[in-house]
Amino acid sequence: MGLLRKLPGYQRSPAGLEWRLWKRLPAILGCGTAVPLLGVLALWWASPSDPAAPDDPTLTLWMYQLMGLVVLHWTLVLTLAIGCGIVMLMKGPAYAADSYPHLP
Repeated sequence: MGLLRKLPGYQRSPAGLEWRLWKRLPAILGCGTAVPLLGVLALWWASPSDPAAPDDPTLTLWMYQLMGLVVLHWTLVLTLAIGCGIVMLMKGPAYAADSYPHLP
């Protein structure tokens, strides 16, 4: 006897948007990370190469904003992955852990 047993007569719900999003999450994460980092790389190359030259605060600000955008994107993708996981678990088969006697 296992810890959980499936409830008889329960039908699984059909897969929906959560599976399509779940399968695309790696591509979403990769594209959403690569595009801002390419912008940071372009700004890095556009900065003056002379180490004695003063840093341009505008370029530095743009770099920090783009890196912050990457971190924001990661948190949004993680939140989306957690949401997809919860929906997939809720659509799965129903289990009974402990069957309590019904009170009259």
